[in-house]
Amino acid sequence: MMELNKDCQHKVKDADENHQHVKKSQKVLQKGALRTGDKKCGNKSLRAGHMRNKNGEKSFTCHLCGKSFTSKGNLKTHTRIHTGEKPFTCQECGKSFTNTSSLKIHMRIHTGEKPFACLQCGKSFTNSGNLQGHLRTHTGEKPFTCRDCGKSFKSTSHLKRHMRIHTGEKPFTCKQCGKSFSLNNNYKEHLRIHTGEKPFKCQECGQAFINQSARKVHIRIHTGEKPFTCQHCEKSFKSTSEIKTHMRSHTGEKPFACLQCGKTFSFSGHLKGHLRIHTGEKPYPCDQCEKCFISISHLYRHMKIHTGEKPHACLLCGKSVADKASLKSHMRIHSGEKPYKCDQCEKSFACKNTLVLHIRTHTGEKPFECQQCGKSFSSQCNLKRHIAIHTEEKLFTCNECGKSFRCKFTLQSHMRSHAEVKPLRCLTCGKTFSLESSLKKHVRTHTGEKP
Repeated sequence: MMELNKDCQHKVKDADENHQHVKKSQKVLQKGALRTGDKKCGNKSLRAGHMRNKNGEKSFTCHLCGKSFTSKGNLKTHTRIHTGEKPFTCQECGKSFTNTSSLKIHMRIHTGEKPFACLQCGKSFTNSGNLQGHLRTHTGEKPFTCRDCGKSFKSTSHLKRHMRIHTGEKPFTCKQCGKSFSLNNNYKEHLRIHTGEKPFKCQECGQAFINQSARKVHIRIHTGEKPFTCQHCEKSFKSTSEIKTHMRSHTGEKPFACLQCGKTFSFSGHLKGHLRIHTGEKPYPCDQCEKCFISISHLYRHMKIHTGEKPHACLLCGKSVADKASLKSHMRIHSGEKPYKCDQCEKSFACKNTLVLHIRTHTGEKPFECQQCGKSFSSQCNLKRHIAIHTEEKLFTCNECGKSFRCKFTLQSHMRSHAEVKPLRCLTCGKTFSLESSLKKHVRTHTGEKP
């Protein structure tokens, strides 16, 4: 059973050990040991060091950065920051450290030891600093304040990371591409782009990701979860980036600008597609007719010509069109809305493309030239119709009567004469028409507009 020495409360096993302890203590006192507070210092250097700790005196100064320390040992450890020396190496993983205490804390990663436990929630930590930081999540204390913006943080490491926003410091640089990062975690994730490493796998479909947050967003595809809701229209999204992008439809923000013409866009993808107008690049070819497009959305829209797919139907007249944009333009026939106004003659149009064609009547621009006769046209459609005169080709044939036409639109109008279909209705008087041009002409009798 352990006993305590009556003078100093030192634990001893028996009387012999107590005798040896007393004898050793007397020798120390004979050499001039002093009692300073509750601590005994057996030699002059230890005594001096203890007194400096007690008084807060810092006599040892780093000649490289000017930082001061209470002991020579602390200065020596600090100097290794400048020299890069790390003499204490982990036998498990080979990682090195500047001092033994850091190595000791690191070893707990391998052993799984977490000796510092939170009394409120029971969570354990490898070192006391992490525990202290964690306790502030319970107290709400944020003692570390940024001098530039006044924002407060729970730990010095969080403040240090935050300060890089103000300084612009990016200390973590990729050796392969030279890109720099302010956070080590972001740097590590970036390296996976080069290595191809994707350690985070979806348990549902097996798709892998370079970081955990990307996997978390992906999993919502399977669960259907959309936790981010727009306060303007109550539409929900899977991620913060999606809702941030969506918000631009309400704010009208267009942060992506073309350096060549100054046109701005809400989305980086739209800017990328626009730039191809300047470069002439068309990387998306159609595998059926080899026609190329500047964006994949344009290719998808084109593919519906080959498939004949028209999934978007008008609720008023039943007409079907290939895409939402075409349906939106078609709906203006019924509503009479003409949001695109010419700034030269104030004439208005339901479709933006029609306005572009109309402006050419003012400018005289005819960018589409026939290679056979040199005649120019204001629209590609007119050029195609003209080329058919040279070839005498009539590609569009009526299945009812066998009559052929140079233009698909002319065939469609002709087909209505067989079916006696009049899908276009005037919203004012209810009269129906088979041709869009006939409806437009009729609407003017109500509005008084002159063509």
